[in-house]
Amino acid sequence: QMELEALRSIYEGDVCFRELSPVSFQYRIGESGDPKAFLIEVSWPETYPQTAPVISMDAFFNNTISSAIKQSILDKLMVEVEANLGTAMTYTLFEYAKDNKEVFMENQPVNTVTSVSNSISIGTPEVPPSKKKEKKEQLSKTQKRKLADKTDNKGELPRGWNWVDVIK
Repeated sequence: QMELEALRSIYEGDVCFRELSPVSFQYRIGESGDPKAFLIEVSWPETYPQTAPVISMDAFFNNTISSAIKQSILDKLMVEVEANLGTAMTYTLFEYAKDNKEVFMENQPVNTVTSVSNSISIGTPEVPPSKKKEKKEQLSKTQKRKLADKTDNKGELPRGWNWVDVIK
């Protein structure tokens, strides 16, 4: 299969490309960790390229992408398929997806909780460490109080457990 050899040489060393089998290929569009990255899978039926390849976005990698967006990407890719029927087109499809990644994913919200690296959302100033500490202390005071209630029956209350009430 000429196209297989071509794909192997074109994408040699390309981390985005994966040969799942000699007739099935995956390509990750977008950098690793990019919230708008997606995977397309192209499989060749026996009659390919006279018939359309099977294009799938069922990869687990895509599970954060809405089905509407997946469908619109597949629809756009199928238009490309129609235009290239009869010719080796896997490379064309992957490149087409790469060139149109932004268009494909323009309606995909990025501020999902999916990627950990994006935990700082834009527009929220970071809480300075001093504030964070205060919160922790408050937490531990209530925890201590709960603890104090628990140890009540033993009569081993931590020193100063009731100071808070005195201050009030």
